[in-house]
Amino acid sequence: MKYLMGIVCCMLLSVFNYAQDTAVVKEAATGLRADGKIYVVVAVVVTLLLGLVIYLISLDRKISRLEK
Repeated sequence: MKYLMGIVCCMLLSVFNYAQDTAVVKEAATGLRADGKIYVVVAVVVTLLLGLVIYLISLDRKISRLEK
């Protein structure tokens, strides 16, 4: 029960912290959108996630072959 209460407290603290930082995040996002750099950031994140998914799929296939 203490573990669950600790998780709930941490989640609430992070929500309160996020609420205080929204002005800074909005300014940074607006600047990136205005410069057109947000698309570069999105492309890099998508490329990294796609590479990670491909790596995990290939690793799963290799492990499946070893199990057989």
